[in-house]
Amino acid sequence: MKRTLEELLEILQTGRASWSDLYSLSNLSRSQADTVWTVCARLPADSRRAVTQALVEIAESDFEVNFGEVFRLALEDEDSGVRRAAVEGLWEEEDIRLVPLLIARLLEDPVVSVRAAAATSLGRFLLLGELGKIRPRPHQKAFQALLTACTKAEESIEVRRRALESLAYSEESVVVSLIENAYRDADERMRVSAVFSMGRNSDERWAAEVMRELHSANPAMRYEAARACGELSLKEAVPVLIELVEDVDIEVQEAAIWSLGQIGGEEARRVLRRYTRSDSEALREAAREALRELEFLHGDLGTFLLFDFLEEDEEEGEDEALW
Repeated sequence: MKRTLEELLEILQTGRASWSDLYSLSNLSRSQADTVWTVCARLPADSRRAVTQALVEIAESDFEVNFGEVFRLALEDEDSGVRRAAVEGLWEEEDIRLVPLLIARLLEDPVVSVRAAAATSLGRFLLLGELGKIRPRPHQKAFQALLTACTKAEESIEVRRRALESLAYSEESVVVSLIENAYRDADERMRVSAVFSMGRNSDERWAAEVMRELHSANPAMRYEAARACGELSLKEAVPVLIELVEDVDIEVQEAAIWSLGQIGGEEARRVLRRYTRSDSEALREAAREALRELEFLHGDLGTFLLFDFLEEDEEEGEDEALW
């Protein structure tokens, strides 16, 4: 049941708002959000943190809600957990007026986790600029702020690596140099981010490095390398990706399956079909989704539609069997 704003304010003041109550914070006007956050600001920090995190989780599970006005106000909260959750809550917003707010969090926030979240969030504005979907000025401001954070020697590695990952959307030559330097970094976390960035950068110049890291002893590196193979459409990686579908790490397995769907080919199709009958539910679902993507990207429309039809028929049969 949707609450009136007055009812919701009373509930918030008690500190006992439920998830269903919080749905009433969707699509507020700026003045309504101001009123709500004035009440929230009087709550203890852990309560504000709980409310903001709950809003993030609701937004992730329900694309029809919009808590943007509340998240914008929460960006200025004195509690770092609230600020970080607010940045995460704005993950789908494409309003360029957010750019200076996120830049402020990236360059001025005293807490590493908030700066890192802001670095990741600014990446979508860099992508929008690269695609010509926003004006050059906010795109350039986001680029410069990320470049500053990435190259600041005294900055935390967590912030620098997230800034690099966001910069990877750009085709600027300085970004290529940053990725190359990160790949040679003494800290393996930065090298992992470099391989992630190679995939996001979508340039086949990185093929040799990405292929090499498919054999890394570090599962995080194998995961990023496997994903990057799909993003770079490296057909030569298919035999190794097929091996990685049997990796000891489930996330590496799923990344390999995803990439096989992106790359396509008969061998990839055959393997994905086999894994749609896997004993592992996670692998079955990953293989089905990858096979659907393969047919969409590389097959014909009839095969794609037939695959969806057969899958729906199978799911209906499973539902009936439960009864």
